[in-house]
Amino acid sequence: MSQAPAPKPRILVVGPSWVGDMVMAQSLFKTLKQRQSGSRIGVVAPGWSQPILERMEEVDEVASLDVGHGEFGWSTRRALAQRLRGRFDTAIVLPRSWKSALVPFLARIPHRVGFTGEQRYWLLNERRELDKARLDQTVKRFVALGLPAGEARRGSFAIPRPRLRVDPDNLAALHERFGLARRPAIGMMPGAEYGPAKQWPLGHFRELAERLVAAGFEVRVLGGPKDIAAGEAIAEGLAKVHNLCGETRLADAVDLLADCQQVVTNDSGLMHVAAAVGTRVQALYGSSSPAYTPPLTDNAEIHYLGLSCSPCFERTCPLGHTNCLVQLSPQRVLAAVLAASTTVIAEG
Repeated sequence: MSQAPAPKPRILVVGPSWVGDMVMAQSLFKTLKQRQSGSRIGVVAPGWSQPILERMEEVDEVASLDVGHGEFGWSTRRALAQRLRGRFDTAIVLPRSWKSALVPFLARIPHRVGFTGEQRYWLLNERRELDKARLDQTVKRFVALGLPAGEARRGSFAIPRPRLRVDPDNLAALHERFGLARRPAIGMMPGAEYGPAKQWPLGHFRELAERLVAAGFEVRVLGGPKDIAAGEAIAEGLAKVHNLCGETRLADAVDLLADCQQVVTNDSGLMHVAAAVGTRVQALYGSSSPAYTPPLTDNAEIHYLGLSCSPCFERTCPLGHTNCLVQLSPQRVLAAVLAASTTVIAEG
């Protein structure tokens, strides 16, 4: 009598709340699919992240959890848990907050794993200590939670690179809608949700945009509604510079970034999106560390001065000058863009 086939793993991941972290979480999803054949992956995530998750081949289901920042949202979490009950065998909780572990607990998922944090001992039944020395990057911490505990503790494991799917039909529609040129395009992302200590000066972005247009490029400034004024400061009066901030959906940004030859970007969520679609990244770091949250691609150049006061990881500069970014000149970044562009043309 033949044995019944083993049941396929059903895994629920409680995802992070930032765009860049959600992109990096794809490394975990890829690891789970590679390690656990036939696994089905669901992701609990804010509604805004669904367009990103839909571009990941590894994600089978998105369970939206729309709770405002700082809001507990008990009834919302409980209702979602009821819908998920009986449908998953394992839950992996990426955030370290107490409330992030509530949905898997209320859904009675048998195996619930996450790092120890915020006194959530009874919400998780596999709690792991976070070794920050071995797991020295956000993406390593995500992937580690999808591995056996012993292997995760050693800290020496492969990290698959994120890769987002691109929609060519949507890209064609965006070209027509915004009147984009056939020039090679450079994307600019002046925003950083975390705070101004991660933002290259707008004057530097504008000077770089002027020089890039003179060199034959089109410039696309991308960001959310909060970045509209920043985009206007860069684009105002400049032909071939498009301020698309607040004009596009997150899925549109995926396609527009894939269409750029290069991007110049703060350490932000869109930086990770650009890396995940294979575009050359010129990454600007000030208060944050390129060692901790690097773009997950070999096709990137890091611009980081490494001053004695950085990285401070503060939202605003404690010293009031943000020299770590002010002293990072547009000329340096322009030279890097032009050098990479020449290489691409020569190879092509």
